[in-house]
Amino acid sequence: MPDAARLATAFSCLDPMAAYSGAAFFNKTDMNTLNQPTPAADFGKNASGAALEELVVNTIKFLAVDAVQKAESGHPGMPMGAADMAYVLWTKFLRHSPANPKWANRDRFVLSAGHGSMLLYSLLHLCGYDVPMEQLQQFRQWGSITPGHPEFGVTPGVETTTGPLGQGTGNAVGMAIAEKILAAMFNEPGEEPVVDHWTYAIVSDGDMMEGVSHEACSLAGHLQVGKLVFLYDSNHISIEGNTSLAFSEDVGKRFESYGWHVQHVDGHNRTQVEQALRIARGIPNKPHLIVATTTIAKGAPTKANTAASHGEPLGHDEIRGAKQAAGWPVEPAFLVPESVRAFFAGLKQQGEQSEREWNTRFQAWRQRHPDKAKMWDQCWSGNMPADLLAKLPTFAGAKPAATRSSSGEVLKALFALVPNLVGGSADLAPSTKTLVKEFGEFSAANPKGRNFHFGVREHGMGAIMNGIAYHGGLIPFGATFFVFADYMRPSIRLAALSHLHVIYVFTHDSIFVGEDGPTHEPVEHLASLRAIPNLSVIRPADATETAVAWAVALENSHNPTALCLTRQNLPVLDRAKLAPADGVRKGAYVLWESSGDPELILIGTGSEVHIALEAGQQLAQQGRRVRVVSMPSWDLFEKQSPEYRVSVLPCKVWARLAVEAGVSLGWKRWVGGRGRVVGLDRFGASAPYKVLAEKFGFTAANVVQAANELLTDSHP
Repeated sequence: MPDAARLATAFSCLDPMAAYSGAAFFNKTDMNTLNQPTPAADFGKNASGAALEELVVNTIKFLAVDAVQKAESGHPGMPMGAADMAYVLWTKFLRHSPANPKWANRDRFVLSAGHGSMLLYSLLHLCGYDVPMEQLQQFRQWGSITPGHPEFGVTPGVETTTGPLGQGTGNAVGMAIAEKILAAMFNEPGEEPVVDHWTYAIVSDGDMMEGVSHEACSLAGHLQVGKLVFLYDSNHISIEGNTSLAFSEDVGKRFESYGWHVQHVDGHNRTQVEQALRIARGIPNKPHLIVATTTIAKGAPTKANTAASHGEPLGHDEIRGAKQAAGWPVEPAFLVPESVRAFFAGLKQQGEQSEREWNTRFQAWRQRHPDKAKMWDQCWSGNMPADLLAKLPTFAGAKPAATRSSSGEVLKALFALVPNLVGGSADLAPSTKTLVKEFGEFSAANPKGRNFHFGVREHGMGAIMNGIAYHGGLIPFGATFFVFADYMRPSIRLAALSHLHVIYVFTHDSIFVGEDGPTHEPVEHLASLRAIPNLSVIRPADATETAVAWAVALENSHNPTALCLTRQNLPVLDRAKLAPADGVRKGAYVLWESSGDPELILIGTGSEVHIALEAGQQLAQQGRRVRVVSMPSWDLFEKQSPEYRVSVLPCKVWARLAVEAGVSLGWKRWVGGRGRVVGLDRFGASAPYKVLAEKFGFTAANVVQAANELLTDSHP
């Protein structure tokens, strides 16, 4: 459709009353009446048309203002400034069902400007989500479901955990990508689609400054990710003052260069906002940026358009002035006029009706397409096939191989077994072995492709993966060199905080990267990731453990998992002579031991397990009673029963020696006060990896020496 025709169509859809917005609609008599002191119980009674619209917007504003003031903490300015466009979006465009926040075909909303969380909580409460008034009044308090920044899984209707600025932009991109993939998987040509929804986000100046938004939005434009709309709350205020202190670029032009469709509106002119959203809805094959110029804390007598309204309560005098200027009763706080309640009750019924209509279509679709219905159930349940591990490659008798290569073989099998597994690499697929060519590459022209090319965008990749996981239905993975986990850490942390099912494939996992040198050799990274609650970190010892690690990662549907894999070849351990690799599921297991009760335990992870095993067998030949433990995952081991943990690491065996090519931080928990660690508490060096092993002591000979010294020097 030509642009002119599209514009005409968009404008023709507008409600005639929408041409009058805010106070401009009222004649002088109307405004005088509204500003008269009115008993709160009767305030706004029987309001309709533009007067009701103004009441709704002010209700959203003042619920936020009152909650921040009661908490004596928070950000009132953003909700006041963004209330107009939020009203338009939530009441005229957003398709959702408050009675069922998990309805699969709902539109998604992301408040990337998470500091303005009371805007979202006010909307959720008014729309009829299970966010009662008592929770608004407990904003930012212990035990409430209204934390300072929105948290996924805590508050019904909150789609993402946002707080660190920029993350929500990547999450929204991921959600829109997920919709596009699922639509390609399940929609049938010639039939009404079962996957057909939009992703909306309110983003801020801070979001536009953060680098992660550049990465994610650049990729979204390149991929022509449709059904994605950003309402940019451009109020030009950050904590330190006006954004002109550090930010002067033309954001609209930047997004146009990305390939986004860009519009500019007055964010307080609700008619303009509605028109822009209708235009965006008419162009479903591109992402949209609506630059909405707003005034932070609009309506506040002295703090509007100032940084003072950004991160602190307005104060009682300022609130009184704002309410009086709006013709709003100063008391009581947290006022919701009955006409506003009735308005939102009607919207809730509309949402429930939309869900019922979709359910009818969906059930008919299930009957027509039973095979796809079965796949749908697998995608949304998160369940894995019971025999998943049995169907993965086996490596008995195989030649030595890097665990990254073994992972690639496993991944190829998994793509066939798990239809909702999608992912890719930050421009490192040839090295991370994560491209499965048989299943196509996701692109603007091929939404059925399951391999992603994220480009050199680790930070954006992490945020997009989270968005895919937040959306539901798909399991995302992303790959890069382990050292670049540093670029992804904010996204990894948020995935752990939100219990997201995402999988990180980190290869080149130690100093044995070799010649690339210390810039590319992770040393502190295992300790760093192990410190993140809810994140499972698995460092498999060989190809067989790698297969089990992938199975564990897929079955671990309530937390993210990091797989740490080698660049260098490792021997495939002979399971006919050693314990089964299924012990990976428990985090640590007895791989091998000599006869008799052990006097020494050697503990290895990843590429150091075979070194510990070789050293243990040499020590046994010297007459030592030795146990060798493979410990691929601290966190999985921690989850086991005390009885199991003691069976692997008996308390009476004080002589324990850990071997890991990384910092020793944290190992005291497992080796005890008398134990030792063959580790690396310094940066690496540039040299062939076998030279590094020799120089840094990661050899069986050095482990034997360290073990004998431990037994000799520390014997009670």
